[in-house]
Amino acid sequence: MTMPAMQADAAARPPRIGLLDTARGIALIAMASYHFSWDMEFMGYLAPGTAETGWLKIYARAIATTFLFIVGVSLVLSSTPTIRWPSFWKRFGMIAAAAAAISIVTRIAMPDGWIYFGILHCIAALTLIGIVFIRLPLAVALVVTLALLAAWITDNFGTPGLLRSSFFDPRYLAWIGLAEMPQRSNDYVPLFPWATPFFAGLSIASIAIRTGLPHRLAALGAGSWWPARLGRHSLAFYLIHQPVLIAIAYGLSLLVPPQTPDPAETYLRQCNSTCVMQQGEALCRSFCQCTLGKLQAQNLLIPLQANEIDVQKDERVQTLVTECSAEAE
Repeated sequence: MTMPAMQADAAARPPRIGLLDTARGIALIAMASYHFSWDMEFMGYLAPGTAETGWLKIYARAIATTFLFIVGVSLVLSSTPTIRWPSFWKRFGMIAAAAAAISIVTRIAMPDGWIYFGILHCIAALTLIGIVFIRLPLAVALVVTLALLAAWITDNFGTPGLLRSSFFDPRYLAWIGLAEMPQRSNDYVPLFPWATPFFAGLSIASIAIRTGLPHRLAALGAGSWWPARLGRHSLAFYLIHQPVLIAIAYGLSLLVPPQTPDPAETYLRQCNSTCVMQQGEALCRSFCQCTLGKLQAQNLLIPLQANEIDVQKDERVQTLVTECSAEAE
């Protein structure tokens, strides 16, 4: 590219938007606060399942939605007026490497709930998908956004399980997001439904570019606020914050050990938090209470919680799950 062409390209680039950096920084702070609640649960200060149910579950989903929306917006801004491929591949490589590192570390540290497709994996995959749509007419992205939104509404408020199949349950397919019962992970963010906020951000940013909105937003300032400065280093913050928070929670557990949780309460919370991902809360309460009673009657609860029973192969567990499923329905 010649010098005049490079100057023209630089002049056509959207300005850095301080409000967008600020929003990203606030989302990072919110994410850290949620992860600390997970750490406190992990250390035993909160009842098992607390971070995956109730208002904390809604809080976590709102944070993930915000992040992926901003990723879609940022991809459009960084690719205007043309895609700067060296920068694109550098950013993608950093995200993909960080995602791979998280999978490796959690596979070693937490083999029962290791992160095989978390938020960084989702961002990496959507980045590759999104860069294709940026090169297509805006109408294509709008159609995909509306289709994803319609699918999300159908999945949550339409016919239960219509879009899902046990065929997608294995990890090598669960990342798509159509699994009936995906294998447990401490951070599971599949493409569906999480591509929805990403494509919404991509579509809205593409429209905004055509209206000159980024320049008006940049004129509002806010780039010097400390959340904005934090937002400009989101990947570094993401990788650093959790080890720090876990160290704090662990240090607290040495000073003030948590109380031993009740096994029955622990089971009910874990069962409900897993079940409500696919079923209604009323059905899950009935199912989990039923399985708890049968596990206690057969003296299987404690061995199950100690991971001494393979729930996928143990015929006793499979039988009581089938019986309770029929009773709950």
